[in-house]
Amino acid sequence: MTATRARVFPAVAGSLALIHCGVTSLSVGNSLKSNRIPNLSRTVSVRTDYRASAQKYNLVEEELETSVNDYFEQSKVLLKSDGGPPRWFSPLECGSRSNNSPLLLFLPGIDGTGLGLILHHQKLGRIFDIWCLHIPVTDRTLFTDLVKLVERTISSEILHSPNRPIYLVGESLGGCLALAVAVRNPHIDIVLILANPATSFSKSQLQLLIPLLEAIPRELSLAFPCRLSLTAADLLSMVLKSLVKGLPLQQTVGELSQNLSTMTSYLSILADMLPRETLLWKLQLIQQASAYVNSRLHDVNSEILLLSSGKDQLLHSQQEGERLRQVLPKCLLRHFDECGHFLFLESGIDLVTIIKATSHYRRAKYHDYISDYMLPTLDEFKKVDEPYKLMDIATSPVILSTLEDGKIVRDLAGIPSEGPVLLVGYHMLLGFEVVPLVTRIFVERDILVRGMAHPMIFAKYKKGKLPDFSQLSMYDTVKLMGAVPVSATNFFRLFSSKSHVLLYPGGMREALHRKGEEYKLFWPEQSEFVRMAARFGAKIVPFAAVGEDDFGEVVFDFDDLMKIPYYRDYIEEVKNETVKLRANSNAEVANQYPHLPGILPKFPGRLYLYFGKPIETEGRKQELRDRKKSYELYLEVKSEVERCIAYLKEKRETDPYRNLFPRLLYQATHCFTSRVPTFEI
Repeated sequence: MTATRARVFPAVAGSLALIHCGVTSLSVGNSLKSNRIPNLSRTVSVRTDYRASAQKYNLVEEELETSVNDYFEQSKVLLKSDGGPPRWFSPLECGSRSNNSPLLLFLPGIDGTGLGLILHHQKLGRIFDIWCLHIPVTDRTLFTDLVKLVERTISSEILHSPNRPIYLVGESLGGCLALAVAVRNPHIDIVLILANPATSFSKSQLQLLIPLLEAIPRELSLAFPCRLSLTAADLLSMVLKSLVKGLPLQQTVGELSQNLSTMTSYLSILADMLPRETLLWKLQLIQQASAYVNSRLHDVNSEILLLSSGKDQLLHSQQEGERLRQVLPKCLLRHFDECGHFLFLESGIDLVTIIKATSHYRRAKYHDYISDYMLPTLDEFKKVDEPYKLMDIATSPVILSTLEDGKIVRDLAGIPSEGPVLLVGYHMLLGFEVVPLVTRIFVERDILVRGMAHPMIFAKYKKGKLPDFSQLSMYDTVKLMGAVPVSATNFFRLFSSKSHVLLYPGGMREALHRKGEEYKLFWPEQSEFVRMAARFGAKIVPFAAVGEDDFGEVVFDFDDLMKIPYYRDYIEEVKNETVKLRANSNAEVANQYPHLPGILPKFPGRLYLYFGKPIETEGRKQELRDRKKSYELYLEVKSEVERCIAYLKEKRETDPYRNLFPRLLYQATHCFTSRVPTFEI
């Protein structure tokens, strides 16, 4: 199939959908967006005023509000203008992509409209060149021919951009289509993002509809109940949830009655979208697609991000997700327990954030944690920061820094604005201080600190006893805020780009310390970071965090676990699976055992952070090449961290608001977002 002409549908919700037949490349005019760090300065008292700050400092571009209503409205226009073969279209709201954006092809589910990503078009359009496949209601293209259509599109794109990956995003039927393309093209760099793929069709009740529809005479209009059970039940329940989300009961009843006519029109659109003949054809198509793909799953070797819904009323998606994860070698699975079949139309689902948080966005053959990193959007930063608002109120952090003249101030003014800068500090129990530290610097100083984290957090497709951290959304926070695997190469590249870098030399050993080891540094013998910092003239800022003993007490530590045979064997196995960071060292900090200590929570005390005076390395490159000199500076940094710890431990004894109840009383009589006083500096 070759492209002969472009076809334009009428304007819907302020945008035009450009429809292209075949595989002709689509050119969309755009202005490239800057990746500079936006100014985000705010005081603590307006910490939660995200929208005002975003408008003031241009954290994100203005977006058109879209909802599932837009899906139905634009589907209605597509249905009126329908006819012809399957074709690609690129929504105009996707025309602001960044430089070297990879191509993303969206393969639709049973509806065939190609509008399944409508809630994500604007965000996806900033980082992808998006084409959506539209399969008209009257079209009867065979599954194998649909596969060939996608293959021709990919082949055309590779001629223009041979070094960039091709993203295939498929839901339901589209998921099978994406898998089939990957099977037939193992030599092409394809990334699959699959939402509830229909590979479990043979186990679902949907297949029972095929003989039922075949038995119903065409003259009888009895197909509607089947359509309702197939799509309307799941889709309309999602609409209802969207309409009444967060509303009180009385208002909910009012909303439902007001939107009754709207719901009726949605049913009408669904009826036009899936008339009897089309529904029968689509079910047969899914049946063929599922059988085709399941017989070839062992040949799939593409990178896959699999998204499974827990309340899918059409397919057994959650169980199927676990099966596919075991079968497919490069499959990362994410569960969405409260979502239905039409995952991309659910409110609260952000596909761009999911892609970024799972490290699946790349512009070349391999993911680059430096060049492929995208700044957090306003919504992403809110998701990172808001869960810590309660902790922020409970702990009322005291943050101190040191100016160049040695003066200690109660803010972050002492952290140099211009990089490269290396923040070197002590790791509290379970890394309790990391997120508050990074987000506070981002908010108050407009500085994005790139944390150096253990590589096991970033490992994908992990098999074995060690938990697959890439499956755990709790680590999405550090990835969205720019954390990278600790390595000399990443150090070099971050310093080259004049970044602010966060390093914990004690690593896991400090974060998982044992009873009685609070505030004890476990640093390696070698001065690992000094010469790298000196090479780029980076300022080294030693800092300390104190307060872990006020939050919880370790009552069952590593030594206790190793006395129990079962846990001892488990920890040894897990250790053998862990990436070795200091393989040539026999020091205790090099032999880190991943484990989870038993911690007894306490009423939260107060968190104290203290950044010491920056240490200059500018002009000392030649001097610090000498191992002895670099080791002396290393010991100076370490002693400064210990001095910061001692200072905070001593001063907090004189803090009248160290305990929880005095702080709560102060906040209750003032404001819960007001800054609570502390000791005299």
